[in-house]
Amino acid sequence: MGRQRLAEWLETPSVRNGIIGVIVFNAVLLGLETSPTVMEQWGGLIRALDTTCLGIFVVELLLKLYAFGPRFFRDGWNVFDFLIVGVSLVPGAQTLSVLRALRILRVLRVISVAPRLRRVVEGFVTALPGMGSVFLLMAMIFYIGAVMATKLFGAGCAGCTAEQAALMQEWFGTLGRSAYSLFQIMTLESWSMGIVRPVMEIWPYAWAFFVPFIMITTFAVVNLLVGLIVNSMQDAHSEETNAATDSYRDEVLQRLAAIEERLGTGRSSGQK
Repeated sequence: MGRQRLAEWLETPSVRNGIIGVIVFNAVLLGLETSPTVMEQWGGLIRALDTTCLGIFVVELLLKLYAFGPRFFRDGWNVFDFLIVGVSLVPGAQTLSVLRALRILRVLRVISVAPRLRRVVEGFVTALPGMGSVFLLMAMIFYIGAVMATKLFGAGCAGCTAEQAALMQEWFGTLGRSAYSLFQIMTLESWSMGIVRPVMEIWPYAWAFFVPFIMITTFAVVNLLVGLIVNSMQDAHSEETNAATDSYRDEVLQRLAAIEERLGTGRSSGQK
């Protein structure tokens, strides 16, 4: 089989779906390895199947290296696959717990094989430059909020109990603690009963600080990030659709040109 035919075969849906099946099966095996009971009874078989899956991945990479040649490393997804599989081939990976745990990264190979997942990741990566500006805005808001919260709630309170004073110091005693507490509030994780209401027992009007902070961060800035990612994914999908349309148009034009050439040849033969 020539390199071109091998490359085309590797890109066929049947091969892609087969690799996805092996990846999912290998992920299940790695999950079963976390159960002492299962490993006690079926440990040998599970390890053998895991080695077989790794062998399939290695053979696939070797075939791609032969089929694509130097072009293999020009595709970022191929490099990604190469690194993920390479982790499992590092000497000592079966004995060192850290390297053994990294074998689960093989599951990420499904991203490079499944076109839809690749589109999601590519859209996320494309959105990173715009997300940088949003992250900078978020950092500024958090810094301002943390300074204000430390000054308002962490500087001490008159008439509060020792337990309340300890809580205020734990949540807003320093700039870092205030930033962490505000991050918890932004995620809406136990923000009301966990932090805000205890603060309002001491300062009843503290809601005037926390509610605008939640509105700005959770419902405005975070949605900006979501909007950027969605737009990038739509752009990536549009580019993919346009590329497929252009390819189909070129194929149709080539077939029409071939038909016209054959008709012209037939007319010439008839005139003779």
